[in-house]
Amino acid sequence: MADWLSPEAWTAVRLSLCVAFWAVVWTLPLGIAVAWLLARREFPGKALLNGIVLLPLILPPVVTGYLLLLSFGTRGPVGGFLQEKFGIVFAFRWTGAALAAGIMAFPLMVRAIRLSIEAADRRLEQAAGTLGASPVWVFLTVTLPLILPGIIAGAILAFAKAMGEFGATITFVSNIPGQTQTLPSAIYAFLQVPGGYEAAFRLVLIAVLVSMGAVLLSEWVAQVVARRIGGG
Repeated sequence: MADWLSPEAWTAVRLSLCVAFWAVVWTLPLGIAVAWLLARREFPGKALLNGIVLLPLILPPVVTGYLLLLSFGTRGPVGGFLQEKFGIVFAFRWTGAALAAGIMAFPLMVRAIRLSIEAADRRLEQAAGTLGASPVWVFLTVTLPLILPGIIAGAILAFAKAMGEFGATITFVSNIPGQTQTLPSAIYAFLQVPGGYEAAFRLVLIAVLVSMGAVLLSEWVAQVVARRIGGG
């Protein structure tokens, strides 16, 4: 692989894997909580929350990146506070790429987990509750195993989406080789220079393989987990 890709391209692939991994790690707990709220609770503003969750899928990615820059840039209200109080900087850093990728992948994750929660048999939860289990214990021992296939599928699909994120990422963190240049950004950069077509094509192949592999893996893992949970 190292001989097939240039050092610059290989660095972009590794950075994309790192960005996608952390994008899923920091969004997964929040994704489970939001999916559970949307699936199991009725409250004022539920439609608004659902709209906010889906907004990254509807807005142009460049707009999302621009909003992130306004909010999490060093002069933004959130970014300025984090830099001043904790020394944390997102803009034009790989951590900002993970933030942007996580936000763009969040709707896919929440959708998969929410569908899994809605399909879970609530009678099992109610039975555990009647036996004296607390709501938290019911969730950990009954609900969580039931929705595990959806969580896994959502996490893998979110990973694939984060790997392919371009518009919001390049707007928020730019395209700095070795620092913020992810796989899609590297493809774009190679296409802008003479003779870069072949290098771009190789990265396109990697992107297609990763995306297709993620889809197939999510389906396979979800089926295996579902069979084990069902005792099949």
